[in-house]
Amino acid sequence: MKKHLISLAAALTLGSPLAAQETVESPPSPNEIVEQAGAEEWVAIPAEDLLVMTLAPDAEGNARRVVIQLMPEPFSQGWVENIRTLARAGWYDDITVNRVQDNYVVQWGDPNYDNPEAQGEAKPLPEGLRVMDESDYATLRKTPGGSELNRAVRAFAHRYAKAIASNPEATRFDPVHNRYEIVGRYQSDSYAQFTGFRWGWPFAGAPIGFWPVHCYGMVGVGRGMSPDTGSGAELYTVIGHAPRHLDRNIALVGRIVEGMEHLSSLPRGSGALGFYTAEEADKRTPILSVRVASDLPEAGTASSSEAVGRQTRPEFEYLSTEGETFARYAEARANRRDPFFIVPAGGADICNIPVPVRRVER
Repeated sequence: MKKHLISLAAALTLGSPLAAQETVESPPSPNEIVEQAGAEEWVAIPAEDLLVMTLAPDAEGNARRVVIQLMPEPFSQGWVENIRTLARAGWYDDITVNRVQDNYVVQWGDPNYDNPEAQGEAKPLPEGLRVMDESDYATLRKTPGGSELNRAVRAFAHRYAKAIASNPEATRFDPVHNRYEIVGRYQSDSYAQFTGFRWGWPFAGAPIGFWPVHCYGMVGVGRGMSPDTGSGAELYTVIGHAPRHLDRNIALVGRIVEGMEHLSSLPRGSGALGFYTAEEADKRTPILSVRVASDLPEAGTASSSEAVGRQTRPEFEYLSTEGETFARYAEARANRRDPFFIVPAGGADICNIPVPVRRVER
């Protein structure tokens, strides 16, 4: 086979087109798109919706802090109220991480409450906790109109039906599931008629209503067998592949926005479902305190002792899921075109489009 070489003179002659090709910019990555978002597209998370969980220092003495954003209305509000009550009563102080199941969840609570390895009396719960019903796992559209929630449900259902019926370019056929799905920010999946984003959170839904989904880092409420729905005294976070089969079967109340590495890296339990056995008591990670962020002093106003303990109010904001930047970011997550990628995927699971959240430094 002949190899055709371009001479130096020819290369110089072609210099302008080659130079032009070399200066063509690669499509931005999802992170680069987020970095370009204007300040007006970021939404502050209320301090009342943040929990600061302080774990015992690690083996090298390094501090470990986890920040949880609680679910906003209309989702799971009975459990969210209970969690604030438990935190303000100091009930979470000195509990432990009791279960770490690989590729599934990390769970924390009173080691003597509903724990197969319990050896003592459970901590009494504070008075006034709400008892929730299983119907509260999802937010249902109970009446034909009125609320923003109902309008949102109808809008998403209408968008889905319209795309399926009259816009072939907005849909594709999925031979695996034998149905069409929407290409873009809102699409069907194996667990719901459609998925999307609203109020900064991922959700799944159908014309009857919608519900939050079990993505990595989401926080849920531990419970016993039905009809028990849990109080919020036991919490867990997802540390593996999204267990979407739990959607609408258990209450989701928030997500980890900082410090996830302190939970996902904990030693796994060898007992049933990843619980620590009696012989693994030394593996339990103590939780020193859990505080509602609005109850902590603002940064710059704390005393010297509070500053040393890092117990000042953190500030976070999320990228608006209704803005243009998020639309571009979601599309880029579904169709990676930055240099590393060869073939765009053509779509993305709802849990593969994490909503960007950032810390605000004052």
